[in-house]
Amino acid sequence: MDVAPLLSRLGVELPELGDIPVTSPIDGTPMGRVPARDIDAAIGRAQAAFAAWKTVPAPRRGELVRRFAETLRNHKDDLGLLVTLETGKILQEGLGEVQEMIDICDFAVGLSRQLHGLTIASERPHHRLMESWHPLGVVGIVSAFNFPVAVWAWNAALALVCGNALVWKTSEKTPLTALACKALFLRAANMFGDIPDGLCEVVPAGRDAAVTLADDRRVALLSATGSTAMGRALAPRVAARLGRSLLELGGNNAAILCPSADLDLAVRAILFAAIGTAGQRCTSLRRLIVHHEILDTVMDRLKAAYGRIPIGDPRLPGTLLGPLIDEAAFAAMQDSLAQAKAEGGTVTGGHRVAVPGCADGWYAAPALVEMPTQSGVVRRETFAPILYVMTYRTLDQAIVLNNQVDQGLSSSIFTTDLREAEHFLAGSDCGIANVNIGPSGAEIGGAFGGEKDSGGGREAGSDCWKAYMRRATNTINAGRDLPLAQGIRFDLDK
Repeated sequence: MDVAPLLSRLGVELPELGDIPVTSPIDGTPMGRVPARDIDAAIGRAQAAFAAWKTVPAPRRGELVRRFAETLRNHKDDLGLLVTLETGKILQEGLGEVQEMIDICDFAVGLSRQLHGLTIASERPHHRLMESWHPLGVVGIVSAFNFPVAVWAWNAALALVCGNALVWKTSEKTPLTALACKALFLRAANMFGDIPDGLCEVVPAGRDAAVTLADDRRVALLSATGSTAMGRALAPRVAARLGRSLLELGGNNAAILCPSADLDLAVRAILFAAIGTAGQRCTSLRRLIVHHEILDTVMDRLKAAYGRIPIGDPRLPGTLLGPLIDEAAFAAMQDSLAQAKAEGGTVTGGHRVAVPGCADGWYAAPALVEMPTQSGVVRRETFAPILYVMTYRTLDQAIVLNNQVDQGLSSSIFTTDLREAEHFLAGSDCGIANVNIGPSGAEIGGAFGGEKDSGGGREAGSDCWKAYMRRATNTINAGRDLPLAQGIRFDLDK
């Protein structure tokens, strides 16, 4: 697999010798070697850059992000293909991920003229009470392999217009896409004009670098996306120095299928949510809770649809399911399926699939697993295309099942009954609750994130920009007297 021409178009030049080998999950072929970088030095450069960048007016900062969005539009096809080569997700998803980057940049550009605080009524005469918002400093970003560019962009676009500098610790499995993002960012910076050196640092490195970001007081905010185990390891370290963290962690997402549901719509939505990105999304559908009266009909439809899924090289048109990221992911899938059988489950699919020309890729048929109860394996997130199917009799029972896991990221219901929909929206304990769409495929306009073991953080739209700034409450006295709040009297003359 010769990726040199593609990397050249994106502005990435790799040395002949590097510390981190990069292999494509599509067919196991080497894509190059990436040099490791010193995370401590990167933080120092970003800290120096912040001192200059925070003084740039926010609308001007937005202009840099607008230029970056233009650059992404011009290189969408190449960057989307590189995402596919490095992650194994189908080309449409690779292109969609770059579109997410463009969308969040557009959102951030508008936001750069709306970083506003409140003016609040003061109880004291001739006084004004108001809020002002200020840049935080260095924002550390830790990303995962499954969304190697979009998650970074969610953080970077907002952090930049808010006046911060960036240090990005990318996954060791997907460093090429990160280097391409850095190269494209620098092209945008050249069109923008001078930017401080170190404003956007990219560090391909292992877990030790993430620990450094968590421990370093120069990092004002650590935004980390990955497993719940990763969050449990990093969050206490940030908290120990009273720092800020924004955590986007695991998900074990459910969909409730009601008797009134439009099954044609529901099956299509379930299919994408369960097998998109080979089940390697934090928002992937992992649990399907079906009303007992329609179970047989639903299973017949799902088995027929699963049997028609085109599995193969994700670069080819028509492919809907590419490989798992590596052998370890396939092994974890097999372990979970074995445990499901031991806990009374009936498994359809889940076996390894041979793909012509891709012998060293880890391709698996998506698995449907009918479970008698929500057992231990069902309550555990497995990053693979496994869909556990269970039944319910009352909607309250279904909502209990939805909530009865440690994770609380995303959820959905399929129903045409307004009362059922509203009851579910009030009852789901997840950060995302959808009606008549699956739990995956969030738009950037809304806040993204979950509760419980999913981390509690929020990224992307709505008012998520506030996570990247510090708030100051200001009181201004325009009078000649000094009245105190709460009517307190402190008068030396009496």
